[in-house]
Order: sequence, then C-alpha cells, then structure tokens
Amino acid sequence: MNPNSGDELSMGVNSVTLVGRAGRDPEVRYFESGSMVANLTMAVNRRSRDDEPDWFNLEIWGKQAQVAADYVKKGSLLGIIGSFKLDRWTDRASGEERSKPVVRVDRLELLGSKRDSQEGAGSFGGQASDEDIPF
Repeated sequence: MNPNSGDELSMGVNSVTLVGRAGRDPEVRYFESGSMVANLTMAVNRRSRDDEPDWFNLEIWGKQAQVAADYVKKGSLLGIIGSFKLDRWTDRASGEERSKPVVRVDRLELLGSKRDSQEGAGSFGGQASDEDIPF
C-alpha cells in the first residue's frame, strides 16, 4: 500500500465509550416483529466538578434493551459501548428537517453498587466509584 495514496482514510472508526448515570427511566417500545428498543438519556460528568455534565441520547435494541427495561432506573450508573449516529426526520407540524445525535448502544454494563441493586437498579459486575461509597 502506498502511504501517500489516501487509502488509510477510507477506513473509518465510529466507537463511543461512556460511563455515566441514567438521566431518566428507559422508554421502551415493542414492535410486532418481536424486537424492542429502549431510549434514555445519560449524564456524563466532566473532569471538573464545576462543569455541567454532558448529556447523551441512548438507543438500545434487542436483549440489551430488555436488560435496560428490567434493571436501569433514573440515576443508575452505566457503562456503554456503541456508535454515534444522527437521527434525521421531517417535523410534521412545520415541515422542517430535524436531527438529533444518538449513541446506538452495542454493549450495556450495569455498574451500580450492591446498594443500588437492592433498590432495584441491578448490578451486573463492575465496581463502585469513590463517589458511590458513602464514607
């Protein structure tokens, strides 16, 4: 491969890894095909506690969506791996083109503490961060 040919630019990487807290309970929809989707928001803190968190829209399909529906609640600590996409649609009322950035989740990890799971948030491995320890 000629390093100056530009071929290396044709390979793309679209991978998003986030750790944060669910901003709300998942909104779950079931389809006649048997598939399901869970949508929720996720807040990810910045390095400085003075900064506002970044908010992400998550879209989770299939078995991972069922896990989200069963175990994720507002405030649950989550780790996700997915890819970025831009949802586009036409607003029915105004006819204007709209778009929204979304992370399509391929892998969902519930990172809550045992205390969280006793409250129904679930715990599928991972460790609590220093912020989760009450002393």
